[in-house]
Amino acid sequence: MHSLGGWLGFAFIMGLFGLAILIVLWPGERQGKRVLARWGVAEPFDAEIEVAVRYLKRRRFWYPWLWLGLPVLPRLAGLDLPESNTLGTIFATLLSGGLLAELLAQRPSRGPRREALLEQRGILDFVPAWVLILTGATELAAIVNLGFSVAGVRLVLAVAAIAASWLILLLAVRRPATGPERADLALRCRSARVALGLGVGAAAGLAWIGGNLPSMLGFVVSLAVFIAIASPPGKLPAKTAHAG
Repeated sequence: MHSLGGWLGFAFIMGLFGLAILIVLWPGERQGKRVLARWGVAEPFDAEIEVAVRYLKRRRFWYPWLWLGLPVLPRLAGLDLPESNTLGTIFATLLSGGLLAELLAQRPSRGPRREALLEQRGILDFVPAWVLILTGATELAAIVNLGFSVAGVRLVLAVAAIAASWLILLLAVRRPATGPERADLALRCRSARVALGLGVGAAAGLAWIGGNLPSMLGFVVSLAVFIAIASPPGKLPAKTAHAG
């Protein structure tokens, strides 16, 4: 398997597998409408659904390749990482895909931009203060626990996951506005809250690994925080709920 032919065969098989996953995950009108409805856009019209589908495609395009590559690349580089697990790979894939999508979305829009609205946007327009406080407190607890357990590699991975989640939040807030305002804001809110939730989940999976009661409680609490943060608020922010 270490020969060139072996690696090429492995890469070919994994490439076919990733392509099959990509076809299954590729979003359409139904998925776009469902996402908008969950994040507060009632009865979305065609232009809003188009924005949502494009938003999902930007993320899901990366998922199969990241799912296949993230566990393999460190080994090819000779890095000694903790044993991989399905949950950790899922969090890493979703965070990496979200980050790549937001970075690509920073390119200026070809359509008209709502400059006046962009100047008024801030983090609290998409994520309430209680979410930021709860996220920070939960992640700090995980980092402190890792620091005392002298888990060097796990600590680095947790910090990287947390940093990626907050970077996604900042990028989602500042990226150029595209499409109908209502859908644009709902999808920014989704990006921000899901990213913060994934950061909490990733840190928890790395920090609370012991078989003792405190670790179990820490993981359960972190899981509850993850669900609370990443769940849709049910409606758009009050300032924008009637826009569109």
